[in-house]
Amino acid sequence: MVALQRHDSPELQVVSLNAEASNRSMECRISLKALWDEAQDAPISYEAARTLFAQDHGTAWAGYALGSLVVLMHEKGARFTDGVRLLVHSQVPEGKGVSSSAAVEVAAMKAVSTAYGIPLEGRELAILCQMVENRVVGAPCGVMDQMASALGKQGRLLALLCRPAEVMGYVEIPDSVAFFGIDSGVVHSVGGSDYGSVRCAAFMGKAILGMGSPEAAGSEDDQSPHCLCELTPSRFAPLQSQLPETITGQAFVAQYGDHNDPVTTIDEHQEYAVRSSATHPIFENFRVEAFRGLLQACAAGGSTTVLPVLGELMLQSHESYTACGLGSEGTDHLVQLARDAALTDDIFGAKITGGGSGGTVCVMGAPTSGPAIEGICAGYQERNGHTPYVFRGSSPGAEEFGHLKVRVL
Repeated sequence: MVALQRHDSPELQVVSLNAEASNRSMECRISLKALWDEAQDAPISYEAARTLFAQDHGTAWAGYALGSLVVLMHEKGARFTDGVRLLVHSQVPEGKGVSSSAAVEVAAMKAVSTAYGIPLEGRELAILCQMVENRVVGAPCGVMDQMASALGKQGRLLALLCRPAEVMGYVEIPDSVAFFGIDSGVVHSVGGSDYGSVRCAAFMGKAILGMGSPEAAGSEDDQSPHCLCELTPSRFAPLQSQLPETITGQAFVAQYGDHNDPVTTIDEHQEYAVRSSATHPIFENFRVEAFRGLLQACAAGGSTTVLPVLGELMLQSHESYTACGLGSEGTDHLVQLARDAALTDDIFGAKITGGGSGGTVCVMGAPTSGPAIEGICAGYQERNGHTPYVFRGSSPGAEEFGHLKVRVL
């Protein structure tokens, strides 16, 4: 919720009603002037904004919400003269790999842009929110979470091509299928070093294979792949031996120079798992395409014979994520319990979600799989001492929900 504040010394105030759950300050206040560089007569740089919000750990979270103002000034030419009071309340649990940061970014950007009359359609809204996380917060995330938060539809899966952010349609979830989320209790952070190093390694692999960016393509007739996921598994097979299992940052820079990723930096002292990190997006894209086609066929024809195949694709995805270094003992255990349950119950498959390294496991089952899910949770609690939180169902994204204006009389 956003309220505009007209005052001689405009101030930005953001209050989080969920602060106690994450042991952070409930309120953050900064002067609107802090976002404007008077000497340059321009908004402060993204680097300066990142430093501004990161200087106090207790209020660093405010960058996810107030970062929208910085991005709107840079990307949309907005100029703010009024202060802002922003109240944040979220029911998306934090640190569980279910896009809590993207949900806050999208809600805040939607509220601020609406309050100031800045029109943003769903795709642009999502891309600007990714910029908040990449440029202001400093987390090297992709755009998937923001696109889902902005353009998601209840009861459907979003078919998304992240090159850079193209919606390919929606896939109906058949009546014979239900998706459950089971929280491992292992705190997930997209800004963590594991996620960043895996992304960095994937870009290293892309550079080693001599693949440029789409923007650097020589001509419109150039049909060569410019993204790893444009390679099919069969096309990649003869190239795989070109990728080292691992390489140090120093050795990579000396031999190949830059890895051409704008949101990660190579640490010359770190060793990167290049082959597994570069392999994952290639096979994952193939799995996603197969999953979409089979799920659509299931929804159209009602046949349930493909459900075990869909489950196997999820299990393969999880193993690939783990091979990159993005697994965790907790999420691996939950997937193993789901794999065991699939032998006798209406459970078809499971995989880790989001940026990995903890968080939530997505389980695909039947609508009648409630008792099996309870059994998985009981087995996990017995071994790990943590009673998992279970998610079920879906909700509309910001574009479908719209906004509410409250007028105080």
